[in-house]
Amino acid sequence: MHADTEQASPTERSRHDPRRPAASPARPRAADGRTPTPGAAPGILATGACLPEQVVTNASLAAALGVTADWIVDRTGVHERRAAAPGEATSDLATHAARQALDRAGVDAADVGLIILGTSTPDLPLPATACRVQANLGAWGAYAMDLDAVCTGFVYALDVAHKIMRCDPAIRYAVVIGADTYSRILDYTDRRTSVLFGDGAGAVVLGRSADAAGIAYTRLGSDGRQHDLVRIPAGGSRAPASTATVAHGGHHFTMDGRAVRAFAERKLPELVADATAACGLTVADLDLLVPHQANVRLLREVTKELGFVADQVAISGTHYGNTGAASVPVTLDAAIDAGRVRPGARVLLAAFGGGMTWGTALITWPGGTAGQPTHEEPPA
Repeated sequence: MHADTEQASPTERSRHDPRRPAASPARPRAADGRTPTPGAAPGILATGACLPEQVVTNASLAAALGVTADWIVDRTGVHERRAAAPGEATSDLATHAARQALDRAGVDAADVGLIILGTSTPDLPLPATACRVQANLGAWGAYAMDLDAVCTGFVYALDVAHKIMRCDPAIRYAVVIGADTYSRILDYTDRRTSVLFGDGAGAVVLGRSADAAGIAYTRLGSDGRQHDLVRIPAGGSRAPASTATVAHGGHHFTMDGRAVRAFAERKLPELVADATAACGLTVADLDLLVPHQANVRLLREVTKELGFVADQVAISGTHYGNTGAASVPVTLDAAIDAGRVRPGARVLLAAFGGGMTWGTALITWPGGTAGQPTHEEPPA
């Protein structure tokens, strides 16, 4: 695969590679993230993202799969995706994204008390990749952990970090990251999966500030009866690595594409309906939906049926594909850079992934005049 990939031009890198600092007048950030506001609830101070420089085009994948580049676009909506460089791992992407978010928030890594990394492609089976990120950042005052909810990993991690901060006022700042390097686990002869996925990382810094974007509502869920729809069959305690598991491709990512599509078509409307009903809102009240970028074509079809107009839906998968746990924070960061998140905006994050898992979070940006919902969980 790597022999047929292309490097992004300088112009493309400045547009698509969030490792390059991006100034946006609409980007929310704390005036001084190192000075918390007494009594303020924890919220998002800033975001960051990292996409590898290596661009993998549809043309570079199509020949080996026996399809055309147009075939890939017609079925997925993806035009290109990114792949980590040789020797570049999940922790490297996660570190870049976290550093950018910390810089934008004006927060020193030494002041961070918690790091949670949502990923299903850790550097190693153990220890936690978040500990490697902690070391890279120099966040010696933090405790760090990985969280695996596959593509819902970032939303799970955001909810967990938010609730930990609410329970422990000693934690001034938390870094929440979603990062995956799916290029390491894909079978590039499988057109059901290889055309969909890419590598990337996105991060947010949580802090207690009146300037922070509030986390007004969250809800998580899972259905373990469908645990086998998305999986890597070998490499764990049930099927340890062996010459046989390697020979039979047991360490590659596998997915029941039809079942997962049916799940997504059903679950995304449910997530939007539950969140809006719990918060007393309608689809029209949402300024932006940031969904997991499972399949761009599917997202456009389903959100249109739900009554969203194109300007209400953030799409990054056309250039980045499905970046797993990174897809929601990467898409949010890109939307902010593009000026699509304005003061007072209500932004709904919605994700679903292997397990099967799902989660939503309503983020309310400061500066608006409309009343904002304040509860996290819907009534029982």
